[in-house]
Amino acid sequence: MVLAEGDVSLRPVRLRDHREWREVNLRNRDWLRPWEATVPPAPPGRIPTGRPTFRQMVRHLRAEASAGRMLPFAVHYQDRLVGQLTVAGITWGSMCSAHIGYWVDEAVAGRGVTPTAVALTVDHCFRSVGLHRVEICIRPENTPSRRVVEKLGFREEGMRPRYLHIDGAWRDHLVYALTVEEVPDGLLTRWRQTRAGTDTAPEMR
Repeated sequence: MVLAEGDVSLRPVRLRDHREWREVNLRNRDWLRPWEATVPPAPPGRIPTGRPTFRQMVRHLRAEASAGRMLPFAVHYQDRLVGQLTVAGITWGSMCSAHIGYWVDEAVAGRGVTPTAVALTVDHCFRSVGLHRVEICIRPENTPSRRVVEKLGFREEGMRPRYLHIDGAWRDHLVYALTVEEVPDGLLTRWRQTRAGTDTAPEMR
């Protein structure tokens, strides 16, 4: 499965992405470190878990995808791997919800790669997967990531104190969300209108 719009495309993460993924990730260590999830110290008596290898990460993502709990994508720009986007925590039943996390190469930041990737993914989640709600949780200090969701018209729902372990400590996160009813024409259509300066969607704050 491939999702594409212009120079941006998403496809499932593969084991053969290792070399390219590692090069991009290592080159962006300083850029990504303040926003990446970390593992909290293990409680007494429990063996600490280290950072997984790429192979372990891909196997975990595949297992979660097979179980219907996750959609892991590699993000490409002009046919080059530039990041990763994951739909996780997929919940069915009366909720039909999930959350999205992403990172992108600093070298392509500001070119519309991330909002395009998010718009493609949200439309896929609503139209093909059948989800009703998608949320994105962002550290208040992460201004570039907040600009992404604000450009796309996500609603800010409030703060979750000490929500995730990021960069070595428990960090507060702002919650942004969308439901399928809020984008009847699709989020990608809204994003195209925004880029063209013709967005007529109501302000959602």
